[in-house]
Amino acid sequence: MAHIESVTIEVADTATARHFYTTAFGLDAEIRLRPAESPSSGFRGFTLALTVAQPATVDGFVAAAVAEGATVVKPAAKSLWGYGGVVQAPDGTIWKIATSAKKDTGPATRDIDAIVLLLGVADVAATKRFYSERGLTAGKSFGRMYVEFETGPITLALYRRRALAKTAGVAPDGTGSHRLVINGDAGPCTDPDGFAWVPASVASTS
Repeated sequence: MAHIESVTIEVADTATARHFYTTAFGLDAEIRLRPAESPSSGFRGFTLALTVAQPATVDGFVAAAVAEGATVVKPAAKSLWGYGGVVQAPDGTIWKIATSAKKDTGPATRDIDAIVLLLGVADVAATKRFYSERGLTAGKSFGRMYVEFETGPITLALYRRRALAKTAGVAPDGTGSHRLVINGDAGPCTDPDGFAWVPASVASTS
């Protein structure tokens, strides 16, 4: 079974971005950074998400992100599926912080239950087939709408690009680089939507 050990995000200032991710989210090994090599504008075609236990923890992470310079894209609120909000990190990466719970069962914590990399793709079925052929095992699958793979430390999921942009609260259009590299053992390869994989052992880091 293929795993994702970390993701590398291209940023303008690696030191500033490292401070943000360690201070706001408590992330270190899971997020690697390198200087931006290619320009991009608009939606980059992916989001990252932190799944947590309860609404108070969502609010805590959102507040910490804003305190370190993030912008609120969608304020945290209840939904059919639970409670969550969306922020954009100072480097431009879109993050969703969410829980399936609608009520708190205790004080807020800094615990993260899961990290999810959600790719916005043109054809969910075709991209699912691409990854299945490279050893990824699908856990959840809802036809041509959504697929989630069992990929270890960071969960990989696929969603249609326009639907992903809508849930993130941004326009779906974008040009240029994704400014993201997936570090795992399914590559080196590039998927149908241009997302690149490199072996985790050779991934760049800040």
